[in-house]
Amino acid sequence: MKIATLAGIVLIAAGAAALALGQVKYTKETEAVKLGPVELTVKQEETVNLPVWAGLAAIAAGVVLVVVGGRSR
Repeated sequence: MKIATLAGIVLIAAGAAALALGQVKYTKETEAVKLGPVELTVKQEETVNLPVWAGLAAIAAGVVLVVVGGRSR
């Protein structure tokens, strides 16, 4: 399997995942207070919204790579 075809398949999968999920959540840990040996940390949950156009663009680019990778020999 050629590199372009493999990259296209990965882009199609990533674009489909972006469309299916819509957002990604992760936990961010920040240091709030540090007094000598005592440290207080705060955990915050952050959310990143994935735009629909980004998912569609990844799928389109993946399809182009799969088609171009399959043609060139």
